[in-house]
Amino acid sequence: MATYFVGDIQGCFDELQALLAKVAFNPSKDELWVVGDMVARGTQSLETLRYLKGLEGSVKPVLGNHDLHLMALHGKVKRVNPKDNLDALLDAPDLNQLIDWLRLQPLAREHKNHSILMAHAGIPPQWDAETALKESYEVQQALAEDGYIEHLIAKMYTNSVSEWSPEIQGLERLVYTINALTRMRFLYSNGRLDFDCKLPPANGEKEGLIPWFKQPGRAMKHHTLVFGHWAALMGEVDQPGLQALDTGCCWGHYLTLWHLESNQKITQNKLKKS
Repeated sequence: MATYFVGDIQGCFDELQALLAKVAFNPSKDELWVVGDMVARGTQSLETLRYLKGLEGSVKPVLGNHDLHLMALHGKVKRVNPKDNLDALLDAPDLNQLIDWLRLQPLAREHKNHSILMAHAGIPPQWDAETALKESYEVQQALAEDGYIEHLIAKMYTNSVSEWSPEIQGLERLVYTINALTRMRFLYSNGRLDFDCKLPPANGEKEGLIPWFKQPGRAMKHHTLVFGHWAALMGEVDQPGLQALDTGCCWGHYLTLWHLESNQKITQNKLKKS
C-alpha cells in the first residue's frame, strides 16, 4: 500500500491522471489524500469530482475554499464567475450527487499512524490536533444538515470573524473554522487572520504580517502538517514538519504529489492543450 497526498487540483484533471500514472496509483490498495480546492480555475472540474468520488474509500479529501464556493453557487447564494470554469459542472446531470459527496468531507483529516494532519490552508497556531479535528467535525456536521445553504454557506462570506477564542459559539465559531482552515495565509502579531495578502512570506513580512506557520508558540509540535492553498510558496517552506503542496498547476506551473512512505515529491507540469 502507498499513501499519496496531492496539492490543489483545481480542475486540472489531465494533469492529475498523468501524475497518478507516474506512480502507478492503484485505488484497490493505495490511498490518495487530497488537500482541497478540487474544483475551479482549471477546465475539468466535472471530470475531477467524478473521478475522486468514484475512488470511494481510497480517497481522503478535505474541503478548500473553492469547494465550499461551489456549494454556494449550487445553492444560488453567489453568482458564477466565468474565470472559475465551472459551467460544465454546474450543468451536469449528476451535480446534486457530487455536491452531496462533497458535503460529507471534513475540513481537516488526521493520519494517526504517521501523526499527519491535513487541512487546505493549514492549522491556526492556537490549535492542537484535537481542537482542529473537533472544530472541523462541527463544520462537517453543519454541512450535512438539510438547511446547510441558508444556515451556513450563505453566511460564511465575512472577514469579520478573524480571531480565535474558545468562548465564541454557534455560527461565529463555524465561520472562524472555515476562514482558518480554508483561507488562512498570513496572521497579524496578535494571531488575527489576514484575508488580503497572497504574496510569498518575505513580502508579507515586510508589511508586518506573519505566515501562519511562523507564528511563535504554535501548539502543533508533534504532527506533520500538510496543506495547500498558498500557490506563492510553490511548495517551499523553511521549517520542518510542513508539507506545502499547492504549486500552481492551474496557473501554468505544476501539480505536486507527496509519497509518504518514501518522502518524495513527484510533479506534473501543466499540459498544453491541443
